[in-house]
Amino acid sequence: MLLPKTSKDSGLFRNRFIQVIILSNVLLQIGIWVRNFGILLYVMDKTGNNPYYVSLISVAEFGPLFLFSFIGGTFADRWRPKLTMVLSDFLSAVSVFIVLLTIIFGSWHAVFFVTLVSSILSQFSQPSAMKLFKVHLTPEQLQSGMAIFQTVMSIFVIIGPLLGTFIYQRFGINLSIGIMGLAFLMSAGVLTFLPSQNGETHEKSTAKFWHDLAEGFRYVWRRKVLLVLGGIFVCAGLGVGIIQPLGIFIITERLGLPKDNLQWLMVASGSAMLIGGGIILGISKKIAPQKLLAFGLLVNAISIVVVGLSTNLIITLCFQFLSGLVMPCIQIGVSTLMLNMSEEAYVGRVNGVLNPLFIGAMVLTISIAGLLKAKFSLVTSYQISGFLFFLGMLLTIPLFKKIGSIKET
Repeated sequence: MLLPKTSKDSGLFRNRFIQVIILSNVLLQIGIWVRNFGILLYVMDKTGNNPYYVSLISVAEFGPLFLFSFIGGTFADRWRPKLTMVLSDFLSAVSVFIVLLTIIFGSWHAVFFVTLVSSILSQFSQPSAMKLFKVHLTPEQLQSGMAIFQTVMSIFVIIGPLLGTFIYQRFGINLSIGIMGLAFLMSAGVLTFLPSQNGETHEKSTAKFWHDLAEGFRYVWRRKVLLVLGGIFVCAGLGVGIIQPLGIFIITERLGLPKDNLQWLMVASGSAMLIGGGIILGISKKIAPQKLLAFGLLVNAISIVVVGLSTNLIITLCFQFLSGLVMPCIQIGVSTLMLNMSEEAYVGRVNGVLNPLFIGAMVLTISIAGLLKAKFSLVTSYQISGFLFFLGMLLTIPLFKKIGSIKET
């Protein structure tokens, strides 16, 4: 039985859904980061740093999002979310162990299959998790719940690369893949303890799958708040994509330091995200999600421009830290608004429509970031990125009026 819902944070931590979903997420993050760095380092060792094979890892990771996000979101609204998540993690674990046997007795190329399969299955599991947030938490608890979820993710942004690198370098690819499979299997086991609730169970729909899929797009199109969120997703994705590959040039060109100093930018950003998630958890009930989102986008826009202009390490680190500090404002604000503004029956499809907008925009600008830098300059590239985040902030203005009118009705 689901524990009683309470407005207090302590009550939220006693909520069995939060306890289970966070433990499952910890296990998944262990598996994902061990996978990401284990496979990356293994492929680089096997191919002599061949960029073609390294890029295939990204294709295997991001490709399924475009192909399966809409499908996974639709099935999340048709299937039982709890069962979908358990089966997704279980099948991921099975595929990992099969690949491990293939590597031991066959070809190393099977490592790409690990990333591909787990990425595909995550497109079914992730929208189901968002749906369960809607089912098991009250609207007042959603923002705090998302803050807890985001804080866990931020912790692994810091320790994940260290963990994945350490395990691979110390024990090799076989144990790395074995740990990943075990983590997914344990996550599936933990998810069986998710509380059941009437809202989770849906009657068999006679509607065709493609009808449900199209209805998801129509639903987003009719909901102006969701359309605005889609525009913000695109702006943020474009902005992130431009600067994502260029951080190394901030170190070498703007600061004139050796490239291995890039780690300090990553540490500053990762630790700030962790702190920011904790701060938002403490103040989430006092700030509306649209205010959180607008504030995060504005401060991030300013921080990115200053990082691009700075030639001083301390200033760069301070504004990189500030950018990371407000990143949870954007992530938690968007997630909370998406859940609050979507009916339970459409949560999976809304997630499946909006998320690819961010990833697609990010991948697009990642692919042209080098060209932008060569055509204009590093500073200009960062200014363009900052402008895109500022544009995203301007798009939040209609949200204040729209959400206010919805609440009044």
